[in-house]
Amino acid sequence: MVTTDFSELVLTLVRPLVQKPTAVKVTPREDERYINYVLDVDPADVGRVIGRQGHVISALRTLVEGARDKRVNAKKIRLVINDQRH
Repeated sequence: MVTTDFSELVLTLVRPLVQKPTAVKVTPREDERYINYVLDVDPADVGRVIGRQGHVISALRTLVEGARDKRVNAKKIRLVINDQRH
């Protein structure tokens, strides 16, 4: 199965939202049903990426999932924030 790496797309979308764009890292992890893109940002920027009531992260997830070609990439994409504040 051919899969496309959306790491660059996620970086391009997230870096303008945060105060420390150099701290943004994306790690793809694949399981049976999903390709999870784990997003690491500076702890002070987590709120900016999530947004009020989760609107920003929801929009990011919609954009990344919309970029997936369902004929080529059968697995669904999930965008997950690695929250290191706790």
